[in-house]
Formats: sequence, C-alpha cells, structure tokens
Amino acid sequence: MNWLNKLERKFGRYAIPNLMSYIVGGNLLVYIFQYFFHIPMSNYLAFVPRLIMQGQIWRIITFIFIPPSASLIFIMFVLYFYYMIGNTLEYEWGTLKFNLYYLFGMIGIMLSGLLTGYGTSYYLNLSLFLAFAYLFPDTEILLFMILPVKIKWLAYLDWAYFGISLITGNIYQKAAIIASLINFFIFFGKDFIDYIKYHKKYDSTRRNFKREMKKYNRWR
Repeated sequence: MNWLNKLERKFGRYAIPNLMSYIVGGNLLVYIFQYFFHIPMSNYLAFVPRLIMQGQIWRIITFIFIPPSASLIFIMFVLYFYYMIGNTLEYEWGTLKFNLYYLFGMIGIMLSGLLTGYGTSYYLNLSLFLAFAYLFPDTEILLFMILPVKIKWLAYLDWAYFGISLITGNIYQKAAIIASLINFFIFFGKDFIDYIKYHKKYDSTRRNFKREMKKYNRWR
C-alpha cells in the first residue's frame, strides 16, 4: 500500500485521532435519545439523498451515528467491541490509514445510497470486523462470555452472512453490502490477488512435477 504511505506522509497531520471513540460515543448518545427519551433521532440523521438535496447536508456524515436496534446490554457489548477493534486497527495502521478505511466505507455507502435512495452504516461496521479478523485471525474472544473462539471463525460466519444477504436480500441490502466492502478490498485486495497467483503457480508446479515423475517412472 505504497500510495497509502504517501498519503500518510502528506496528509497525516489532518487525520482525526481516536476516531472510533467519537463514532462509538455518537452511537451511544443517539441510542440514549431514541430508546430512553423516545426521540426518533434516526429520522434526522439517516442518509436520505432526497433530503440531502433539500439542504440537510449533515446527513452525509451523521448516518454513521445511528446505532443498531438492540437491547441495552447488547448495544453496550457491540459498541465496546467496535471501539476495541477500531482502536486496534488505528494502532496497527496509524491514524490516517484508519481514517481512510472508514472514509472509503462511508463513500461506498453514499454511492449506494444515491442509487437506492437510502444508506446505512450497519455493514460498514461489519467491514471493520473483517479487517480486524484478517490482521489478527488467531485472536480469541469469549463468545457469550463463556466460549473461547478464534476471531477468524467468526469472520467466516460474517462472510457467509454477507453471501447469503447478497443472494436473498433486497436491492438496498445488496447495494449496501457491496458498497461497505469497498474499503476492505481497497486495503486487502492485492493480498487476495497475490494469494490466488501463488496458489495458481503452486498448482501448476505440482502438476508439472507429477507429469515429470510419471515420465521418469515410465522410462525406468
């Protein structure tokens, strides 16, 4: 990711440190207003192109502060989990690269929102988890606070969920999923291509070896 390193040297001073703290804090605040004071904050924060064109330009950012619909205990767990993986990614990559990862995901959601009329950050947060699992596959977490599970197995379930949703979901879900994974493939797409090339070369070498061994055994 040489181009990211160049961007970091040039624009690193403009990056927002501890970005995930602000995002998680915003989600928690919106949750409190919605579920304790019954104020429908999502109606004023969601990414709705029609309303943005009417002047509500804050919606191009505020949609990332809409929390998932869940119980208080679950939302606290989810927000803490995203806070943890977000801070870990920022520590691993540096502030600007983490900012860019989230920004690319936001841009993807905006593009899908312009096509479908609505955008959601739900799948964007899942893409954070995929990035964390890719970098730290053997990290263990306690599932249901009891069972130790390596993060890579949960990532496989996440990918399966994406795949099933792409097949069975409506146009809004499909667009949101594809858009939310743009950041993941920008950062890790080259690794996947290199992996495929390596295995293709390995398979070719193995086939050639077997072919030569058959010739050798035939002429012995």
